[in-house]
Amino acid sequence: MPFTGSCMCGGVTYAVGVDKYMAALCHCTDCQKWTGGGFTSNAVVPRTSVTVTKGTPSTYDITGDSGKINKHIFCPTCGSGLFTELEIMPDMTCVKAGTLDGGEANLGGKVDIEFYVKDRASYLAGVEGAKQEPAFGA
Repeated sequence: MPFTGSCMCGGVTYAVGVDKYMAALCHCTDCQKWTGGGFTSNAVVPRTSVTVTKGTPSTYDITGDSGKINKHIFCPTCGSGLFTELEIMPDMTCVKAGTLDGGEANLGGKVDIEFYVKDRASYLAGVEGAKQEPAFGA
């Protein structure tokens, strides 16, 4: 069943037209800076499946560790991070799990992969059963 989400203030809403996604945590320093936390949790979906249904999000581009552009998409009012579009993954969008409706922030109770574990905070352990990648494409 497709799923939906929104920012904290409700000014930006979106729909994702797929039933399944790859559940991913990213520990890169870019994600740490963007969230103010140790990692991001993401539902990775085909880029063409994401539709903004209300509002106009803002974007901020930064060059990631890969040397490629990371486009951060967020609410211009409340600042909630909604998606990341990575040049290194041109066909995919990383939907920020905390913005998903209906309890999907839980990512279905399973993490498929952790990226940039080389940058993982020392107080965090790897998720049992999740593939552990030092970086993207490593």
